[in-house]
Amino acid sequence: MQTRRSFLAHLTASAAVASVAAPYLRAQSKTGSGPLVVGTGAHTYECVHDWLVAPEGMVWGDTHGLCQDSQGLIYVAHTVNASSMRGEAVVVFDAAGKFVRAFGEEFRGGAHGLGLRRENGGEILYHCDTARSKVVKTTLRGEVVATFGYPREDPAYGAAPIRWIPTNVAFDPKGDFFIGDGYGSNRMLRYSAAGKFLGEISSPGKGDTEISNPHGQYVDTRGAEPVLVIADRGNRRLQTYTLGGKHLRTIKNDPALREPCHFDVRGDLMVCPDLDSQVCLLDKDYNVVAQLGDGIEINGKRGSRRGQTRAEFTPGKFITPHGAIFLNNGDILVAEWLPIGRLTLLRKLA
Repeated sequence: MQTRRSFLAHLTASAAVASVAAPYLRAQSKTGSGPLVVGTGAHTYECVHDWLVAPEGMVWGDTHGLCQDSQGLIYVAHTVNASSMRGEAVVVFDAAGKFVRAFGEEFRGGAHGLGLRRENGGEILYHCDTARSKVVKTTLRGEVVATFGYPREDPAYGAAPIRWIPTNVAFDPKGDFFIGDGYGSNRMLRYSAAGKFLGEISSPGKGDTEISNPHGQYVDTRGAEPVLVIADRGNRRLQTYTLGGKHLRTIKNDPALREPCHFDVRGDLMVCPDLDSQVCLLDKDYNVVAQLGDGIEINGKRGSRRGQTRAEFTPGKFITPHGAIFLNNGDILVAEWLPIGRLTLLRKLA
């Protein structure tokens, strides 16, 4: 399976540009016991690390996917730490952060992208399982509804076996959905609501109409027409397409946006977890309007901090944001790609 090699590869480059980029970050606690605050102006948040805590007997693995249902329940997909006594890979909390239930031992080691949408009068979860290379639809309690495996209908995959490791799913309001082969062969596939393969959106590469490590995607309805936004993480940029597959824009917003992972939208704002130590907020034109909790270290020793203990983490600074969603009340929940997991609440202050 493709790893986050690009995260380490770009650390030095990111440090070089950080000194000239406006960070949009402040972390403060005047008395030492007050709230930790990140952001400025209209994008100011109280930062609450470890807001969601694994239930007794469970140890977080890499915390990857997030979603929230219409009743306020929050779903967390994680790989499960090797030391964990419990093996469920999907953990459910109420809107106040209290543990409710857990399920999905079959996703242990592979729980990655997690999406939710309304279908046939109910709500359905889409799990991207990178260990078993499949997308699985389940009920909100984990009962399997459908499974999408190797896409033999696609000529690119059917001609000869190639890698297939889906990372995230996006939903067309009309019913179609998109699966990103982010850790496999770098392709974006489109399916009908019934699960029929409809074609590819883009192909692998580094050109304006090509993608590398399409880690996440989202159907953005903020404009006059809905567009598919792809986190082209391997190329350190965003791509936009019509829902039919026509390329619209290549958006490279360095140094503000470095390694985009996925998206969520509330009102006019889009949240984008960036694996390179920050959470970004984007406007309708995909300009970065805020960089929250930017953990990039300019003067200190650089390198992945995935091996650190919680005591070594810097309060108010992110390490490897992998998933982020707007909660129903407007707060932001962030999941980080860390072997001991971390789930941070950004509580809206302004």
